[in-house]
Amino acid sequence: MKGIKTILGALAVASLLSFSFSASAQENNNRDENGKIVRGSYESNKFWDNWFLGIGGGVNAVIGNHTDFKIGGLAVDANVGKWFTPTLGLRFGYKGIKNSFDLKAGHVSLLGDGKFNQHYIHADVMWNMFESFDGYKETRFFNMIPYMQFGVLAIKNFDSPEFGAGPGLLNTFRLGNCVDLALDVNIIIAKGRCLLIPDHTKYVGLPSATLGLIFNLSKKSNFDRHSTITPVVVPLPFTADQYNALKERVAALEAENAALKDEIAALKANPKEVEKIVEVSGPATIYFDSNSAKLSVREKAHLDYYIENILAKTDNKITVTGYADSKTGNKAVNDRIAGKRAEAIKDYIVKAGVAADRIEAVNGGESNQFAKPFQLNRCVIIK
Repeated sequence: MKGIKTILGALAVASLLSFSFSASAQENNNRDENGKIVRGSYESNKFWDNWFLGIGGGVNAVIGNHTDFKIGGLAVDANVGKWFTPTLGLRFGYKGIKNSFDLKAGHVSLLGDGKFNQHYIHADVMWNMFESFDGYKETRFFNMIPYMQFGVLAIKNFDSPEFGAGPGLLNTFRLGNCVDLALDVNIIIAKGRCLLIPDHTKYVGLPSATLGLIFNLSKKSNFDRHSTITPVVVPLPFTADQYNALKERVAALEAENAALKDEIAALKANPKEVEKIVEVSGPATIYFDSNSAKLSVREKAHLDYYIENILAKTDNKITVTGYADSKTGNKAVNDRIAGKRAEAIKDYIVKAGVAADRIEAVNGGESNQFAKPFQLNRCVIIK
């Protein structure tokens, strides 16, 4: 028991010292020009991004009202997981425990010599404290990650399986781009049935501490911060395809302009046939932030001007087509957000007084019409 306490105490002190060191020695690459912490938002995290594999070995013990410490035993860990955001992750794992214990007076162990081999299959919900409070930094040396584990605990050949749960603390130390050193301290709480103790309604605790490595499995093992794009000019330089497309568009507009001039000349020659003047306009484009169908204040101003000066002065049919960029997210999510953007613009125009039967909302799905920057594809085009 004394040996276990010494080991667990040393690991706890190491964690606290690491926490103190990291709090004063982190880089500042997650702060803006004013020194304020930047906490996101972040580009879409694809399914195969940010996966990791962890292995480790260490010691364990047994705590319970009807058991006494005897010796520290072996504990081994193997797990695989994924970070969904810089602060939230999920992992699945296996823990193997080999130990022995003595029952207190009045109890008889069904295991005979008190030795046991435990198998623990579990899932852990992880929260990265530093990423939450100090902002995301890919090159951070130390991370402290509390988690809650849930799983099934069984002895030897999965006899008498029992539900187990408990808190844990994962401490990671960055060794390089692909590997971290990991110190994992946790406790599994379960009923005594998992040790085949006669008084199985009582609870026992199985604390353990393991030291190991975490390997990044994904080609992409970091997060890209989202930057708001203000579309002012067409991005340069042009690709050959973009240049040819613009050239064709200019030719089409010139032909349309010539036809309009002929039509105006004809109307001037026959003024009695002119009943009203209709203002001719090109399409309008409204832009959205990543994974959002909410209009920004700036884009509302653009849309208000277009409605008042263009749409309200005609009786023409209106088509609003929503798009989502194909560089982030998956097709199902992008199709859904593209449709929501089109409906959001339609609803806004109707509320401004334009008849709903004049407007058709179209889901354009994923788009890659703008190669650079690809964020320009998060838009609705009104024609």
